[in-house]
Amino acid sequence: MPLSRRDFTARTVIAGAGVALTGTVAALATAPGALAADDSTLRDEHGRPCEPGYGPLRPDPAGILALPAGFRYRVITHSGVTKLDSGETTPSNHDGTAAFEGHRGVTLLVNNHELKGPRAGWARPVPLAEGLVYDPAAAGGCTVVEVRRGGEVAEWVGVAGTSTNCAGGATPWGTWLTCEETEDLAGKNGMTKDHGYVFEVDPHDRRANREPKPVKAFGRYAHEAVVIDPRQGHAYLTEDASGPNGLLYRWTPPQGFRHGRGKLRTLAADAGVLAAAKCFDSAGRFVDDLSRATKIGTVYGVDWVEVADRDARTVPVRKQFAAGAVTRARKLEGMWWADGGTYFVSSYAREESPGAAHDGQVWFYDPKRRTVRLTVLIGVNADPSADGGLDGPDNITVSPYGGLVIAEDGSGIQHLFGATESGKTYPLARNELNIGTAEEPEYSEFTGVCFSPDGRTLFANIQEPGIMLAITGPWRRAH
Repeated sequence: MPLSRRDFTARTVIAGAGVALTGTVAALATAPGALAADDSTLRDEHGRPCEPGYGPLRPDPAGILALPAGFRYRVITHSGVTKLDSGETTPSNHDGTAAFEGHRGVTLLVNNHELKGPRAGWARPVPLAEGLVYDPAAAGGCTVVEVRRGGEVAEWVGVAGTSTNCAGGATPWGTWLTCEETEDLAGKNGMTKDHGYVFEVDPHDRRANREPKPVKAFGRYAHEAVVIDPRQGHAYLTEDASGPNGLLYRWTPPQGFRHGRGKLRTLAADAGVLAAAKCFDSAGRFVDDLSRATKIGTVYGVDWVEVADRDARTVPVRKQFAAGAVTRARKLEGMWWADGGTYFVSSYAREESPGAAHDGQVWFYDPKRRTVRLTVLIGVNADPSADGGLDGPDNITVSPYGGLVIAEDGSGIQHLFGATESGKTYPLARNELNIGTAEEPEYSEFTGVCFSPDGRTLFANIQEPGIMLAITGPWRRAH
């Protein structure tokens, strides 16, 4: 049922009044280059003024990761260096990751490998493990990494023969949904099967991953990330695409469906309802693109418009809607479920978007109010090569110590950065692994940021060449 203007006005009054109090990410308004800021002074437990975070980043003698004093990192997997239990080396291009609690103090991580197209194009594709292959022509997939209490590490294939496994999302029942960021059909780009789907990977049970089956009910498009509403069972999904810009989707399960391990693979291809978001402002005016928002705290109402052909055999899903039918955004990226809704990222906007240019937005969708609220807006970074500026937020996670940790995927220097609940941001790590030259340095993006189940370890990846890192130290509330 469409959300009426009257309902929207009532709900945005409530939401607007709580912008500074609800939602972990309201803090991000003060990110470097942000277009709005809260100038409130931070104070420590003794009431003394203090700076957020853990202090300045210290250069790494090993040239991998700069961290604050007292913090350290450990390399968990390294493409071409560490090995799977089958003997092959770890695949390259680490991306989305989630951590799960295993037995006897074990941490299980499912790690995407964003490898697009045919296997011949990559030096270290995901190995074609018997029984775990969807399309033998495709290079991508996931590995499962087991980190034991004593520090020992094991790694094996979770799914192979998929393409461009970018982000994804953990489910409330303890599995990983890996998303293909591609629209390649069989016969295109060397593929022998259709791609652009979501697959479920169970880190606890290798047998459950045999004979991989796409969750076609979620649609076929350039998937980025997905979260599941643990109460209503809806899936929310982002699309990283352009020409035109991508969409925010919601999948509503069919009546009587109950989520659980292995249940998604039982769904028919047309099960439930896949719909795209359509936003409007408090005056009832349609919002064509989220780049129209220029102020922190902007709230839009949301309706959901059903997708006609979710498998997109002839026309990509995002192109099936007429002008004025849905709301778009550039580079819809990471998602994280918290605070009763989902945070999601629009990484940047330039000439391909109709509104104001920016270098990053984070929005919060509230399913109860059926609204989206802009919680961060980062202005265009004038000099990405200078340390301190931020651009291109991508993967995000909610910190057990308050606020968010965000992986930067922009130009120039790349950071992990945090944001406190009181409205201040701070650097947490800097990538020092130069994959370019001394004259023209290049630093790969951070990906896969997530905390261990006990909150003691922050995992993050350097996408190229593909390194998974475990960061530990004197964690505390960063004020």
